This record gives sequence, C-alpha cells and structure tokens, in this order.
Amino acid sequence: MNFVFVSPHFPFNYYRFCKALRKNGVKVFGIADMPYESLPNQVKESLDDYYFVHDLKNYDEKYRAVAYFISKHGRIDFLESNNEFWLQDDAKLREDFNIKTGPKLDQIKFFRHKSLMKQKYELANVKTARWHLVESKQGCLDFIKEVGYPVIVKPDDGVGSSFTYKISNDQQLEDFLIKKETEFRDRPYIMEEYIDGELISLDGVCDSNGNIIFPTHHVFPLPIMDIVVEYTDVYYYTSKTIPTDLLNSAQRILHAFGAKSRFFHLEFFRLIKDSKLGKKGDIYGLEVNMRAPGGYTPDMIDFAYSVDIYQIWADIIAFNENREYTQYPHYYCAYVGRRYNGSYIHSMNDIRKKYYLNICYVDDNPPVLADGLGDYFAMAKFDTLQEVDDYFKYSLERKKPAKLAKF
Repeated sequence: MNFVFVSPHFPFNYYRFCKALRKNGVKVFGIADMPYESLPNQVKESLDDYYFVHDLKNYDEKYRAVAYFISKHGRIDFLESNNEFWLQDDAKLREDFNIKTGPKLDQIKFFRHKSLMKQKYELANVKTARWHLVESKQGCLDFIKEVGYPVIVKPDDGVGSSFTYKISNDQQLEDFLIKKETEFRDRPYIMEEYIDGELISLDGVCDSNGNIIFPTHHVFPLPIMDIVVEYTDVYYYTSKTIPTDLLNSAQRILHAFGAKSRFFHLEFFRLIKDSKLGKKGDIYGLEVNMRAPGGYTPDMIDFAYSVDIYQIWADIIAFNENREYTQYPHYYCAYVGRRYNGSYIHSMNDIRKKYYLNICYVDDNPPVLADGLGDYFAMAKFDTLQEVDDYFKYSLERKKPAKLAKF
C-alpha cells in the first residue's frame, strides 16, 4: 500500500501518523515545505520517500510531487493530511490522480461550509442553531428580530475560530457590517443564534463504513472563540466517560456526512439550562471537522486512555480494524495553556513540583498555534474531576484576575 502524507512535519506530532503506518507495512511518502536535510530525525525515519515543495499553498507543486511518487513507486492508495487547512487540496489531488479512497471535492464542501453542514445535521436528526447567510443589513435585522441578541457571525467557509465575532447590539452589528464590506467583501459569512451551552466534542476514528471504532470525549469550559478573540488562558480535558446521547449523535452525523476511514472531531453544545431552545442537557450540533482534533489533543487521548491513537488510525487505514485497544484504566487528561504575559501566582516549576506524579507533557507551542492553544502548556492526568478542577485553578491562578469559565 502506498500512502502520501501531506505535511508530516507540522503540526509537530503528525510524524506519528506516518510512523504508525510504516509499522503496518505501508509505504509512506511525505510532501512538505521544509528541505529534507532540515526535517527532524523522527520525521525522516517515518517516511519512505520525500518531496520538498517551496509552498504547500501552491497546488501545482503538490501535483508534481504526487506525479513523482507515482512514476517512482506506482499507484497511490491513500492521500491525506489530517489537517483541515489542506482538505480542499487533498480532495483535488485525489480526483486528479484517481485515488479511490478519501473524500472528493463534492463531499469536501459539506465538511467546510457551515451552511451546508446544516443539511447533513438535519439528515442526522441532530438539532443546530438557527442561521442566516449575511447578505444585507435588513436581512440581518430580520433574523435578529427572530432569534434576538446576541448572535455569532463567522466565515461560512473557514478554518478554526479566526474572524469570528459575537454581536450583542445594533452598534456592534453596524461595526461588523462595515468590516464585512471593507475587509471581508469576498468572504461569505453565516450568522447563527447564540447558544448558551457547554462546548463539548466527540473525537475518534471511524472505519471504512463510517462506524465509530474508537470514540473519545473532550470538554471545553471556555469556548475556543473566546480564547482566540480575548487571548485568554486555555484549559480543557479528555473525559474518561462518554455520554450515550453524544456517542449516538456523533454516529448519525458520520453516516450522514459519508465519513469513511477518518479521524474526526465533532463539536457540540450541551444546554446548561432550560431555554427557548430546549431543556437543560439537550445537544446541539456546532461543527464537523473531518480531521484529528487540534494541537496535542491526540496525545491527551493516549494519556487518558492508555493507548496509541495514531496506531489505531493506522490500523483502520491498513486493516480496517482496531488492533491496538484493550480495556486499560482510563483517566481524565487536563490541558492548561498559559500566556507569556500572564501574571501567574504559581510558576511552571511550582506546577511540576506539585503535580510531579500527574504531569504527562510540558512544552512550548509554535507561534502559529499559540492564539488557540496558549504560548506554553502542561498536561496532566487524574482519577477524578475534582482533581482536574484543582489543577486548573492552581495552574491558572493570577495575581491579576483573568477570565475563566465556571468549572
């Protein structure tokens, strides 16, 4: 089996996908924008061949890379980046080279456009926020009259929480529309009613029939949009239990979207109180992301569930079954991302000393990921949610108060 992996060197932990594939006897060919001699050794050791491109945004360069691999190694069976930013190019390369596996362009549009996602959520019988495509001021006012302030506006086709805004009054709406007309003229926007809920996710790997093979669950007390916009601290955790309603909703969504042999990250809101939307505890679909959860989250899954999630994904690719997992102990794995300019009461050395039996991983984040993940981080695993709560409070306690969601 021949597998082309786009950008195996970034994010930082993605070489592990390639390493796991090679363990299964798959030949792995990498495409990236770093000269081969500059690649970290662990990346080099995870690849059978490599093609350097000057710019991963240049489709023609990637096209020539795949053509080179085919001329040298034969037909390509899989092409993947596991990165939302490259989903569109991945799909086009599959079509151009007749690679049978993986989503094509007509399917990718449902993975990327938030307005089109709504159709699939409806097919999956999962509720979503009411929405409106931003086309005119009057149209926005009519929608707001229906749902009330606040509302959320975000790019219809976008990655992450960049250029997302919460609008709470007419003046903020006017400011956004001016920005939309000047800075974002060519970028379609979607407006959604605001949901007062806890952000949660169902993450995992599905097989070639879209059936969930290995599910995991994450809880985000502070939404990523607030983190990026207000540059707050970052904290969330991998749960050791998975609610049945969440798992069932995720399975219906994967079938509705036609996901096959993929890592996935599905985001939801769970209502925190009774409202006009529904009862406390009801689930609303937020977004689908047909790639691995961001940053070091796959490693958090490994620490929480005592597994190798990269190998589980590679087993699905090579064998369409999970050959790794047995019933190991489960933990809560908690992530804390801090800011360089934070006036924290406790230093990182204090955290290491206090939680030396729990700490799993401490490192800096690259600048391109720091907005959403913090400038530097520490993750630790615990037996109870109370311990997680104490860890968050201790690690993020500041001399000057910072915004923290109620945990």
